[in-house]
Amino acid sequence: MGARLGRDARGPLAGLLIAALVSLACAGGGLVEPEAERPGANPPAASPGPNTTRADSTTSVAEFEQDVADAQAVAERYWAAQFKASGQRFQPIRRIIPYQRDGEVSCGGQPLPRNNAVYCSRGDFIAYDVAWSVAAFRQVGDAFVFYLLGHEYAHAIQVRLGINYSFTIQQELQADCMAGAYLGDSVRSGALTLAEGDLEEFREGVAAVGDDPNQPWFAEGAHGTAEQRTDMFFRGYEGSLKECDLG
Repeated sequence: MGARLGRDARGPLAGLLIAALVSLACAGGGLVEPEAERPGANPPAASPGPNTTRADSTTSVAEFEQDVADAQAVAERYWAAQFKASGQRFQPIRRIIPYQRDGEVSCGGQPLPRNNAVYCSRGDFIAYDVAWSVAAFRQVGDAFVFYLLGHEYAHAIQVRLGINYSFTIQQELQADCMAGAYLGDSVRSGALTLAEGDLEEFREGVAAVGDDPNQPWFAEGAHGTAEQRTDMFFRGYEGSLKECDLG
């Protein structure tokens, strides 16, 4: 039995609050300049199983941290299988770094700001602001943690496959599709079990990170509107990686 997501009884999204919380996700782009010093590898994540299932309505930091570990383990198992099927060797990211202050973590000499989650390419790590991420987890639900980790991990896969688009929005929408594929395929394989309401959490959470509809698609840092992002996520969720234009 795989990791299990559970619906937290939080009611409708507090739209403006969530938009403020998550609109900066991946700000500055998922692909950035090299880190001067590569961090060491983090300990291997525990394999998800029945003992990692949490009760609904739990919103503790400990549950959030367990969800991050579960999401990492499911993502790495998924991508390892995809690479193996295509005759390639999969290399997991070096580590996931939580941080609490502006500039506590840097990428390519650029300090990471608060209210952010990002993949750093040459440093090969994912970093996230703990307070921002836990607040989004409590507002949206645990399914959002799996989406967020899946989106940032997709940027790591893009680097491994040598994918580099001309515009940020192309990179970001493909990462949404890949996150959807990892989650949908993991559910279909039994590696991940959704509870009632989790699909709606995905829909609400992905929509919450959409750009302002008036933002030009070619703008640096553009990720796509709520409609574009949810469309790409569910294309991947329902149709797997063949929908993601991986070549």
